[in-house]
Amino acid sequence: MDFDQIETFLEVARLSSFSRAAERRFRTQPAISSQIRLLEEEVGAKLLDRSGGRVAVTAAGKVFQKYAEDTIEQRRVMMIALAEMHRIPRGEIVVSANEGTCLHILPEVFAEFKRQYPNVAVGVKRSEHQKILEAIIENSSDFGVVSMPIKDKRYTVVPIHRDELVVITPLNHPLSGKKEVSLADAALYPLLLPKLGRTRDALETLFHERHVKPNVSMELDSSELTKRFVAANVGISFIPRSNVAEVSDAVLQRDLALVFRTDKALSRAALAFIEIAVKLKTGAGSTQPVVAKSS
Repeated sequence: MDFDQIETFLEVARLSSFSRAAERRFRTQPAISSQIRLLEEEVGAKLLDRSGGRVAVTAAGKVFQKYAEDTIEQRRVMMIALAEMHRIPRGEIVVSANEGTCLHILPEVFAEFKRQYPNVAVGVKRSEHQKILEAIIENSSDFGVVSMPIKDKRYTVVPIHRDELVVITPLNHPLSGKKEVSLADAALYPLLLPKLGRTRDALETLFHERHVKPNVSMELDSSELTKRFVAANVGISFIPRSNVAEVSDAVLQRDLALVFRTDKALSRAALAFIEIAVKLKTGAGSTQPVVAKSS
């Protein structure tokens, strides 16, 4: 049984005629008769009485007609509700990002999104780079915000933010008064570096390319913890400029992007979140995101 068969039955019942129903539904009369016959076989009851030169609805047909009309009406209501979801985002989105991004990059995006779409629930998961990507593939997160590049073709990448990594030092540190700090300068002092992640990988690559041996004192898994340890004069570190107020010269950049599964059909709420993130974090005049698929 399908909606087409139900609508055909209702048309015949309303018009009391197979031929007129065939005209209204742009079918042949044999096609209409075949649909009704299959429908009657499926429900196990005679729905229409064709004797006496006219078509009449049987007792069973009248019961079926009531439910059929309700079914078609509910289908109409459902289609309207689904169409409304595309115009007015509802539901829930889940975003994964590391601690620093959650604290310093995303709050204004979340605030603006909730202002525009208060009926959409927003979940935030704090995690590190690899686990964020895994959560996207597992569909436990709609988006992740991670450092670029992302080369895996399973992900679609939407650049949203460019940040600089800067050297941070305690007050009165020998490097704190310098306008520029080289990697060689930083390597002379105990370094507090991220334990894992793209920032650590980028720093390791940079030290290697400059032939500088870093003096790694501690490995930490939190940007906020790193700042507190630096303030306590445990060492110096590198941290995104957006995460600090007092900084010295930048030594490298990182590009952040929203990533999601390439094969994922995004909801209207998810598309709206992308638009807001791109507009706020890139300063773009248009709310249409530039989407770059990973290669």
